[in-house]
Amino acid sequence: MTKAMKEAARWLATTPDAAKPHPIIPHLRKQFGLSPVEAVRAITESHLIKARAS
Repeated sequence: MTKAMKEAARWLATTPDAAKPHPIIPHLRKQFGLSPVEAVRAITESHLIKARAS
């Protein structure tokens, strides 16, 4: 996992859903410079981060 993907995952895990722009994948691509596949992996990792925290 790249540094940008980790940053995106942390941002996703810590930002309230109401504060996230929609659609999220184009935002992640622009904000963090991710490919579509990397954006999806960052989303998956963010779910794991949230699960570990609870």
